[in-house]
Amino acid sequence: MKAIKWLGVLLIVMVLAAGCREFTVVEPPAPPKPVTLANLPANAPTVLPQAIATPDKLVIQSDAVDQLLSNIYERANPAVVNIDVAGGSDLTELGSGSGFVVDQDGHIVTNNHVIDGADEIDVTFWDGTVATAKVIGADPYSDLALIKVDVDPAKLDPLTLGDSDQIKVGQRVIAIGNPFGLVGTMTVGIVSGKGRTLPADTSTNSGNNFSNPDIIQTDAAINPGNSGGPLLNSAGEVIGVNSAIRTDGTNRANSGVGFAVPSNTVKRVVTQLQANGRVSYPYLGVSVDSHFTTGELALALNLPVAKGVVIATVVDGGPAERAGLKGGDQQVTVRGIPVRSGGDIITAIDGDPINSFDEMIAYLAAKKQVGQTVTVTVLRGAQTLQVPLTLDERPR
Repeated sequence: MKAIKWLGVLLIVMVLAAGCREFTVVEPPAPPKPVTLANLPANAPTVLPQAIATPDKLVIQSDAVDQLLSNIYERANPAVVNIDVAGGSDLTELGSGSGFVVDQDGHIVTNNHVIDGADEIDVTFWDGTVATAKVIGADPYSDLALIKVDVDPAKLDPLTLGDSDQIKVGQRVIAIGNPFGLVGTMTVGIVSGKGRTLPADTSTNSGNNFSNPDIIQTDAAINPGNSGGPLLNSAGEVIGVNSAIRTDGTNRANSGVGFAVPSNTVKRVVTQLQANGRVSYPYLGVSVDSHFTTGELALALNLPVAKGVVIATVVDGGPAERAGLKGGDQQVTVRGIPVRSGGDIITAIDGDPINSFDEMIAYLAAKKQVGQTVTVTVLRGAQTLQVPLTLDERPR
């Protein structure tokens, strides 16, 4: 019996010894180096959390992302200002919004709707300094305005305007502003969509309405008071100006659908506001049926193409009429809605494909000038025509 007990003990020792020989110690990986804006390249991509493998699990290290976001805030927030506006003989408070410094001359970009109707504009910097601003120019079509303050240049730390054409859906973005008067609020999200269209805040003297194309959609929390503040990428560059939120008509709080005017539009508009105090837009003088896309009309009317601009009407005396373009000469019903059909279909301008009316408006604003002559490619029945057309300035 004693021999059996000793044999059992011996077997246990042998098993433990065998286990010790097969056991290895795995050293944990070195922690990632902190990421700072000082060592980021100018066009650094979004920094993702680092995944570190351990013997029994995957650990996500978010310190690098936290550091990046904190550094962006520390660098950008001093350039973001709170804007309070007042109007009338008694300077009644009209509202407030945000803006950001773009140069050391004291120029500040904000939304047109933030300063519209103001008789006095007060700008408050992050350190509490308050200055009165004057309006250099405003553009209701892009919903942008340029104002200027006279302060010590040492207080001005401009932000850099990035290239909004390079942004991608899914890219991280950061919004900084003053929602509900909460100064210096930062929210984080992604680019949810590109090429959206928003109606302009104004119409022409003749009652025509225009839209602001090429808008950025984001799920970063944007609320009343954020208007005019910057939308930044992970390199700390401004890629948009926060302008609007999607609401249900009663609740003006964030619903996860926010919109920003792209930075390339800002560059173009600010340049004209600084030089002329206003912005001029090239104009073809055509209208389309806004109820349906070209693809829907192509299916319903058996059109030869599913992309392009199906002209419903041409403006009397406008560039399109002078060039000989034709509007619809037949009235048909599509899904119970009357539609003008039979008009020319614009498929390209100067050889660049045009897929939709909104795309055409964005293309003209970004790449063409008032008074410039362009070649418009149109389909007229079975014919493809190349029509020279001189652009007018959009009516006011």
